[in-house]
Amino acid sequence: MSTDVKRVITTLAALLLTALTTATATAADGATPSAGQRIATALRTSPVYVDEAYADAVPPTRQRQLADRIRRTGLPIKVVLTPLTKGDAFDGDSEVLAGIVRDRFPDQRELIVITTDSEFPDSLEGYEWPADSHQARDAVAATGFLDEMRDSGLADLTAKAVDLVAEGKGAQRYEEATRDLGGSSPPAESGSKSGSESGSGSGSGMTGWWLFLAVPALALTVLVTRAALLRSRRPSPAVPQLVFATARAADEAQVRRRAESEILALGEATQAADAAATPGLQQALDAYAAAGTVLDEARGLPDLAGALALAQEGRDALTGSPGLPLCFFNPLHGRADLRTGWRPLGRRDRLDVAVCQECADALRNRRAPEVLTDTDENGRTVPYFEVPAGRSAWAASGYGSLMPTSAGLSRTR
Repeated sequence: MSTDVKRVITTLAALLLTALTTATATAADGATPSAGQRIATALRTSPVYVDEAYADAVPPTRQRQLADRIRRTGLPIKVVLTPLTKGDAFDGDSEVLAGIVRDRFPDQRELIVITTDSEFPDSLEGYEWPADSHQARDAVAATGFLDEMRDSGLADLTAKAVDLVAEGKGAQRYEEATRDLGGSSPPAESGSKSGSESGSGSGSGMTGWWLFLAVPALALTVLVTRAALLRSRRPSPAVPQLVFATARAADEAQVRRRAESEILALGEATQAADAAATPGLQQALDAYAAAGTVLDEARGLPDLAGALALAQEGRDALTGSPGLPLCFFNPLHGRADLRTGWRPLGRRDRLDVAVCQECADALRNRRAPEVLTDTDENGRTVPYFEVPAGRSAWAASGYGSLMPTSAGLSRTR
């Protein structure tokens, strides 16, 4: 290496050291700590961190009980309950949050982090380093599917998650809890979400980099690599608070033509029906009239989906054998194949909803189903069921999932 190159490297290293020293001094002089720093500082005192937004759901008394419960397990469990929203300090990603917590405890080789779930369907997620030896990921995920936790609040859910992690049978518990969703549970991902993915460990190829790169360049490379790893671990972009964005780009004109065709076919079927032999004819006529009105006044996909739901209700009334309604999460998926329990994020109650097989598979695999979206009162794009029920008949009824079969969507219009 030439003398000039050595001088450049030395100068760059000095500049980097100066910058780091200045940043450290600024923080020491009272700069506002980051969200990750605040959480880590709190976790050094107690294994449970609860954001003030969840203070009512997990009050100080319950926090102390959770901390005692964790200590009795003897496991390195940290609980972080904080709202996660796209664009926040963790980009609304529970995995990023867990990774940052992990990086704040570099001397702690083993760590289990239980966090609020930024995605779907339940309110908690589990992460473990250096490997999933306690099956924390499956144990925490299973909590949200247990019948016994149907009406439980966040504090009880967290306590149960701690117990299941301590039990060490997470994969078995998850498989048992999700059997009613149909299909078989996927095998546990080897090394999934472990320390090797956190971007904080050292690799066998590091020595080669030291041979060819200067210290400042290497430091920058590590930072860029860590950011890339965090992005690569992240699932597809999600709608704020719960779920993946639906196929809003679907051709509304195509859906409208489909609705027109189905309503027209329903009208022809009602005209051809024998009133004496068709007890449900009046309900079919009501559904036909309501579907036509909804189609005429439709403002977008949610209303067009409503017209399709009403057309199906009319057909079922004619045959006298009503089946399941359209898929709760996205009625454009068609008629549901089964019913399952689902707890909306931030709610204590568990809903019984009708879902198509695609959405059931997503739930079973801890993925967010594709959800039909709508616009709330603040102009934000949200899952349609998050629009206040008073403003949306579809949010109130879940396109038929949230109401008795005998009620009929046409009677809610």
